[in-house]
Amino acid sequence: MRGTREVKEKHQIIHLTGLLDAFSELTVRKVIGACLEEGPHHLILELSEISFIDSSGIGALVQLVKKAQDAGGSLQIVTSPRVTQTVKLARLEKFLSLQPDIQAAEQRLSLN
Repeated sequence: MRGTREVKEKHQIIHLTGLLDAFSELTVRKVIGACLEEGPHHLILELSEISFIDSSGIGALVQLVKKAQDAGGSLQIVTSPRVTQTVKLARLEKFLSLQPDIQAAEQRLSLN
């Protein structure tokens, strides 16, 4: 799992690549949780280059959405077909606010 962070005025974008599974979810939750605490509290999680996600990864995303909401922010997820398919199987696509690209996610943030 690799990632980069881009902080903008009212939101931040975190790009992740690799696998979001039982081996990486704890690190992802800790690192992104720390980013949310630093602010800004609106976050776009760019997962279009995630090649695999399992139930642990989905659980981490759910926890991060709750953490963002508790901080007064929100979490938008830019997704890949593989991630979308897995999230839809869990019936969490609306809760996780899946977006097709960063522009759509930024537009969604401006509506909140």
